[in-house]
Amino acid sequence: MFETNHRLVLASASPRRKELLAMLDLPFDIVTSDVEETSVQATTMQDYVKGVALLKTRDVAKKVPNATIIGADTIVVFDNELLHKPKTREEAISHLSRLSGKRHAVMTAVAIIEPNGLETTFVEETAVVFHTLSQELIEAYVASGDCYDKAGGYGIQTAGTLLVERIEGDYNNVVGLPLAALFAQLVARHIIQFAKE
Repeated sequence: MFETNHRLVLASASPRRKELLAMLDLPFDIVTSDVEETSVQATTMQDYVKGVALLKTRDVAKKVPNATIIGADTIVVFDNELLHKPKTREEAISHLSRLSGKRHAVMTAVAIIEPNGLETTFVEETAVVFHTLSQELIEAYVASGDCYDKAGGYGIQTAGTLLVERIEGDYNNVVGLPLAALFAQLVARHIIQFAKE
């Protein structure tokens, strides 16, 4: 369906991003970055997540010359506060208790760096509304361990979907990669084309 003459590299170890990018049915490599995300300073949440995505992508671009690098970062924002990946059971319970019955934003920034050094970034935002959660459900979900490597303390593509009443926007964005928006950018930049018959 699609073709490319670029070497595509995904700058992420996330199995969820790998699965999403694989839907384009194009070959790509995975090379991860070693940067410290917390080094990014920004005045808005959008600028912060964009800064982290660019930091990761630039790091991988240094390691892999002559390739098109695609990097991303996803954050959960509630009440204008960043809810990081929880490190402890208590922190996970606190995140989910705060999100219970409320709306929050999931922002994914995507950075694309082409072999000529040209950089493209964009941020996709999806609103997520949680059910009012019982303490039993919160504790059972946290006990499953699913909460720990995920922004906001839940994964919508795993059992965390039980917490979600509805979303407004791109589901894949909440998983970690807004594939439709990324596809549009890659086509616009002539990085991928529709395959000729």
